[in-house]
Amino acid sequence: MATSVSPEELVITVDVNMAKDLVSSGHLYLDVRTHEEFDKGHLENSIVVPYLFITPQGREKNPQFLEQVLSACKMEDNIIVGCRSGVRSLEASAELLNAGFKSIKNMGGGYIAWVANGFAVKEPQPQPQESV
Repeated sequence: MATSVSPEELVITVDVNMAKDLVSSGHLYLDVRTHEEFDKGHLENSIVVPYLFITPQGREKNPQFLEQVLSACKMEDNIIVGCRSGVRSLEASAELLNAGFKSIKNMGGGYIAWVANGFAVKEPQPQPQESV
């Protein structure tokens, strides 16, 4: 009888300080938030592939998630996966590992913790007001 492994048992979660060091040393950063969340602010050079979409019916998993990640990353890449708080990224990390990715780490605390630590983010530039 096969026992299922929970995402917490399968995935290595690192804190934001370790994630920052790993990204600085060349790990890719995969942001699994929605495009709307990403557009409000994100880590420089992030790859964005939403894990869930917000729909009128609620949250729905992105049916092309693996395919979209594979189009941006290789199975051998060192990847840090992050979201807003660390919940979606944990699930996404487990799915990537189950699909055969070799080096996946979840960023605990997510984007909220990254910002709370004062780490650099890329935010949208305010558009200049047109004079009337």
